[in-house]
Amino acid sequence: MQVRPLFLPFVALAALGLAGCSTTAASPATSPSPSATETSSTVSVDNCGFDLTVESAPERIVTIKSTSTETLLALGLGDRIIGTAFPDGPVPEEWATAAEDIPVISDFAPSQEAVLALEPDFVYGGWESNFTAEAAGERSTLDSLGIGSYVSPAACKEEGYKPASLTFDLLFDEIAEAGRVFGAEDAATQLIATQSAQLDTITPDDRGLSALWYSSGTDVPYVGAGIGAPQMMLDQLGVTNVAADVADTWSSLSWEAIVDADPDVIVLVDASWNTAESKVALLESNPATSGLTAVKNGSYLTIPFAAGEAGVRNVEATADLAAQLTALEIP
Repeated sequence: MQVRPLFLPFVALAALGLAGCSTTAASPATSPSPSATETSSTVSVDNCGFDLTVESAPERIVTIKSTSTETLLALGLGDRIIGTAFPDGPVPEEWATAAEDIPVISDFAPSQEAVLALEPDFVYGGWESNFTAEAAGERSTLDSLGIGSYVSPAACKEEGYKPASLTFDLLFDEIAEAGRVFGAEDAATQLIATQSAQLDTITPDDRGLSALWYSSGTDVPYVGAGIGAPQMMLDQLGVTNVAADVADTWSSLSWEAIVDADPDVIVLVDASWNTAESKVALLESNPATSGLTAVKNGSYLTIPFAAGEAGVRNVEATADLAAQLTALEIP
């Protein structure tokens, strides 16, 4: 891609080796599990089909999506984030102080101009779609400017990289890989140990319940499907996902299919643009869905939007859902 004149000053920065990172196209991996090789302080990772080499820990990072921001905050690296974009909701209280001075450069996917104006040495995105010419820039373009890039592996879409089914073990592998890429291995190890211990305390429900994970949408609902974080969390809860046979992370699902499935429980994703409360109002006012078992019984669980995407909040969110589920009195 031709670099527009606006970006020429950053080429000079790249020539000085500001970032110490590079990404080039790679052949598909044989396993969806994150993998990295490390020699001294240099880390090489095959990330969603790009070979990323990080010669020193990134110091000026732009994050896109809450999952990437919160991963760095959980690893104690909030002081390296020089800007963030596309937040899916407020940062959890435990990281709020560390995040309060991080500027939000866009409520949605940022432009290349907005990203490059911060002079980053690295961009960490939660979705592959964050790295397009219309957004933060293609990864190859960023690389030509000396700016490294990384995508959360659970969000990889290419054949050979898209996880067949996300598990907590794969999620912990991702945290470990992020620790290597961003120079926080000890923090990652400690975080994984803490979350593994919390995960072990969650007892699956034994009532044979089914659930709909209702993310967004009115005319056609958008739901948690069979291979992503919602499925992983429902599996841990011992609950059957009514969209488990859909081989995707998220998917549309017709109201007719939902009525036919008649879930015992509905997980409501709470987002500022589509609140849990608005979803309840829709479900209870629609003649078709008002007769659903979960709606008649008021069997709702709620989860913040950002906690339902693959990331460092999944374990705690699953524990919270387990507590909500236990409290439900289902006939």
